[in-house]
Amino acid sequence: MILMKDIIREGHETLRIKASEVSLPLSDEHKKLGEELLEFLENSQDEELAEKYGLRSGIGIAAPQVNKSVRIFALLVPNDQGDLVREVVINPKIVSHSVEETYLPGGEGCLSVDRDVPGYVPRPQRITVKFFNLDGEEKKMRLKNLPAIAFQHELDHLNGVMFYDHINEKAPFEQPANSHPLEGE
Repeated sequence: MILMKDIIREGHETLRIKASEVSLPLSDEHKKLGEELLEFLENSQDEELAEKYGLRSGIGIAAPQVNKSVRIFALLVPNDQGDLVREVVINPKIVSHSVEETYLPGGEGCLSVDRDVPGYVPRPQRITVKFFNLDGEEKKMRLKNLPAIAFQHELDHLNGVMFYDHINEKAPFEQPANSHPLEGE
């Protein structure tokens, strides 16, 4: 079981490395890693377990955050209909995205960042993605709003990018061009 002590923090070199593609079919080690990442999110969103184990709540976590430089992440995030996007994502690619961007008015957070980083993180509001799941099946999905933001945040981790790299240093709260805040977040 992944605990907070297993999550590396900003400044660790693994967070700045482009992660390696995972070969398919998945090895037992990679399958177990994907399952453990998803289990962490489920536990972190369960109030009793989160308190018991001292977990910070998360909607996404990437393999590099547990010091494994491979292209795997997990998402457990509600969509606009209130359904959960519950996926282990392997070798993801964004195949298209909207011109229109959005951002979380309160900024983004990260399990690897223990400080508040103020500022808007502009991201395409809608994306179409391809990836493989734990069974090695290729999936194609269209995501928008919070799931799209979470997917892009985790994909950034696979590319050695931190969310705050997207914040305008000179004007962190200046509304980015062609964007609007994500409502209700």
